[in-house]
Amino acid sequence: MDKSYLLPTAIIDSDHAEIIRYAEKAAGPTDQTLREKAVKLYNAVRDGIWYDPYCPFYLPEHYRASNVLKSGRGFCISKASLLCALSRACGIPSRVGFATVRNHLATKQLIEFMGTDLFVFHGFTEFYLEGKWVKATPAFNSELCKKHKVMPLEFDGCNDSVFHLYNTEKQKFMEYVEDHGTWSDIPVDMIVPAWKKAYGRDRVEKWIDHLEKSGGKAGRNFYQEDVVKI
Repeated sequence: MDKSYLLPTAIIDSDHAEIIRYAEKAAGPTDQTLREKAVKLYNAVRDGIWYDPYCPFYLPEHYRASNVLKSGRGFCISKASLLCALSRACGIPSRVGFATVRNHLATKQLIEFMGTDLFVFHGFTEFYLEGKWVKATPAFNSELCKKHKVMPLEFDGCNDSVFHLYNTEKQKFMEYVEDHGTWSDIPVDMIVPAWKKAYGRDRVEKWIDHLEKSGGKAGRNFYQEDVVKI
């Protein structure tokens, strides 16, 4: 197992004082197994950090775990970064995985904003527990899942936790289209170009320009948007 999966980076700053403090609090008693701690950390990030697809995305600091923790909001990659940092702070090897997914249930406004239902470089966390890597997807908090009529993803530390294919009404929810592999750090220099290629350079640069002028505020409330079937 690569030792880099236990080490802090400038983005996955598992050595940050607030990350360490939060990790110790969320993981609970020290006499628990690493698997038990991983489950608690997953739940803390899934529901403690609200999903927000309109967060800034183009600089390394936008994914820095301590910044995500402080803001209390983030999208899939930033939440995966935080979960990775918390797990490393507890001595659990972890890495970030990426895939392109097709979202069959999203908001009308988000689809118009992105120009597609394809989410490129969706991020998740992988833990190394009891001799194997297991996937954990903390992106969607329970409140958001209720709105979209999807069961919140559970993680038991033994089995992969990946998006449901269908929602509770048997409608298609998420479809995994392409796997992009795993990384010990967040490859920002790959993510942003991939988004420009998928969504259009002009569109992405317009997002960046707006965020720059607004001080990082998108001016959108994802939780007030209209859920639609794609």
